[in-house]
Amino acid sequence: MQNLRNPTRPLVCLAFALAAAAAQAAVPIEQWTLSNGAKVYLAATDALPIVDVQIDFDAGSRRDPAAQAGLAGVTAGMVEKGIRANGSDPAMDQNALGEAWADLGANFDASAGTDRMSFSLRTLATPALLDKAVRLAAREIGEPSFPEDVWQRERERLNAAIREANTKPATLASRTFGQAVYGSHPYGQDVTEATLARIDTAAMRQRYEQLIQPCRAKLSIVGAVTRAQADTIAAALLSRLPEPAGTCAPLPPAPEVAPLAASKEERLPFDSAQAHVWIGQPGYPRSDPDHFALTLGNYILGGGGFVSRLTEEVREKRGLAYSVYSSFSPGLHAGAFRIGFQTRPDQADAAVKVAREVVAKFVAEGPTAAELKAAKDNLIGGFPLLLDSNRKLLSNVANIAWNDLPLDYLETWTARMNAVTVADIKAAFARKLQPDRMVTVVVGARP
Repeated sequence: MQNLRNPTRPLVCLAFALAAAAAQAAVPIEQWTLSNGAKVYLAATDALPIVDVQIDFDAGSRRDPAAQAGLAGVTAGMVEKGIRANGSDPAMDQNALGEAWADLGANFDASAGTDRMSFSLRTLATPALLDKAVRLAAREIGEPSFPEDVWQRERERLNAAIREANTKPATLASRTFGQAVYGSHPYGQDVTEATLARIDTAAMRQRYEQLIQPCRAKLSIVGAVTRAQADTIAAALLSRLPEPAGTCAPLPPAPEVAPLAASKEERLPFDSAQAHVWIGQPGYPRSDPDHFALTLGNYILGGGGFVSRLTEEVREKRGLAYSVYSSFSPGLHAGAFRIGFQTRPDQADAAVKVAREVVAKFVAEGPTAAELKAAKDNLIGGFPLLLDSNRKLLSNVANIAWNDLPLDYLETWTARMNAVTVADIKAAFARKLQPDRMVTVVVGARP
């Protein structure tokens, strides 16, 4: 009778099962190096007639001078504001570029995070459209014009956004936490009106020429292309960038994040209905071999939503917050571990006390076997959903490329997660977290 009421249900279930099986099937990743030194990573799949490309450079905000915090982000944003003329190729402003991409039915984007500056391209695999999209993307990457008048307008827009953000307690909490956890490390730099005032288009050009070079590129390509086609695409995308004279000199090493020597507490008044609370410290770099144990452990501690220990103790048992979470943010350096929640100002002290106790107990004792099994079931069961589209697969391939992970990382992921034990998690958390040396930031608590 159930099937009569919903005759499509068996087909829907079968479709989901097939999708999960397809996502779990290993997509082989090929890797090679172009003659200019760029590294190419290819996951060829013909599930859709689409090609997705991501190009990453070591040009994120960790390389920004402190006085010009935000330089990486605004430089990436200005790449899309116009390209200069080159030979028979005319200059194009932002509007012309937008129309050109719309005509191709393709998308191009430039962005910058803490570690890398990234360019992404999505286009149909049809040869005529693919060739045109790659050529236009190559021009944006290699011939940005950085128009001064556009930057003046963009800076005013960013300044207005900063002024608006500064009226919110979450902004103050984030800034204070970052500065307390990272100290003088670039990960803790804050973009302000003052730092933007020190940035001009000359600084953008200089930074771009120094850091965006073919020999420093890592290209991740996913889609309906062969290795030969991918090799041609990769070379073409970088073809408009100037080659450095001589060898590609390594960039100077960036400083490491220093561990905290003692606990810190910042309580900042703010007239708000909710107090914003962040607790944490430097965590670990993505290259750390404890990554799998820390991922599973954090799911149990506070990353698993309503099934986490923090939610059970802070929300369910005591009603001190509607939502509470924990997270690690590993990068090339030790990104922060943090616990975050909002609570009534008069409950802030109690909520902070409980959260600290939960972390200290977890570090001292580790998870239970039942908690670990539930975490593995959830994370491993959800793994196919991380690979069920071109874009998601691209993100994973780019992660492998950027962090120099093994090419079989996706194939062995499930086995490595399954191999983690309760003892592994307890040991990993003991190595990474010191509950008595954490930063606590409370914005909005009433005296």
